[in-house]
Amino acid sequence: MAVQHPKFRAAAVQHASVLHDLAGGIEKAVSIIDDAGKAGVELLVFPEAWVPGYPYWAWLGPPVWGMQFVQAYHDNSLERDGSELAVLGGAAKRNGMHIVFGFSERVGGTLYLAQSIIGPDGITIANRRKLRPTHVERSIYGDGDGTNIAVHDTAVGRLGALCCWEHLQPLTKYAMYSMNEQVHAASWPTFTIYQDKAYALGPQANMAATQVYALEGQCFVIAATSVMTQEILDSMGASPEQAELAPPGGGYSAIFGPDGQPLGNRLAPTEEGLIVADIDLGVISLAKAAADPAGHYARPDVTRLLLNTKPSLPVEQMNPMAENVEHSLDEGEAAPVVTLAAEG
Repeated sequence: MAVQHPKFRAAAVQHASVLHDLAGGIEKAVSIIDDAGKAGVELLVFPEAWVPGYPYWAWLGPPVWGMQFVQAYHDNSLERDGSELAVLGGAAKRNGMHIVFGFSERVGGTLYLAQSIIGPDGITIANRRKLRPTHVERSIYGDGDGTNIAVHDTAVGRLGALCCWEHLQPLTKYAMYSMNEQVHAASWPTFTIYQDKAYALGPQANMAATQVYALEGQCFVIAATSVMTQEILDSMGASPEQAELAPPGGGYSAIFGPDGQPLGNRLAPTEEGLIVADIDLGVISLAKAAADPAGHYARPDVTRLLLNTKPSLPVEQMNPMAENVEHSLDEGEAAPVVTLAAEG
């Protein structure tokens, strides 16, 4: 009997942020969501820290220069339970769309690089945080924990998300593969920073890593990047020397199939718009037949991953009687991933 696999239209955002302007960023996001809805998009992925914009200034000058932006950046970051995400939920519901939204999350005095997965009913499916901010990002953001490595059942398949150089963390990727991820949202910033000066930060290396994620995990990857504009540079008061470190452009959004094949249209690095492709989850089984790294292609008798999904809290009441260790394998059974979790 023929099985009907989900088919839908996905899109990766390639748009410039409205830097340090929470209200302006949400307004632009809603406009993008509505435009995507008119194009029949059912899954829309936004770039990393798209609201209130990626902190480019952290890469363009010394910390003492960047401090002038800290207060505005903090004030315009989102709270997880704030009204702004509710506005995005309303736009998702109005368009019957799944949204993966990248933003700077504010919790008290700490910021996190976050992604919110919103369902077509407008209700948040999950919120996650980047496990470890990259390089100078660590002067701005806190760490996530093992609860942020997860894949979720949705109407568009088993959906997961990671930010930026989390795609260069082999163990994190393997944990995601082991959860039977079918569709992956990859939120990236712009690829204009240190253009032609640091190859590891450029589009060739990072989009190759994104493409490999699709090939290794045999999943669809919707990769969203933002765009640097002259307006953003001017708003930061960037000097000519600083502007050379992040010239306008850097948009390289893309969609990849489970065999690594690029899908959909292309945009110029300076162009704002959407990368759109039609997705058929039925073809995943064809890719998995060749190699499933966390399934039949694994060798758990040789290598296995230990995954700790217990929340990491700065203050926690200790109750030894309530702690428990749960493994993802039965006694005597070999499996590629072992999960440690606290009861409750």
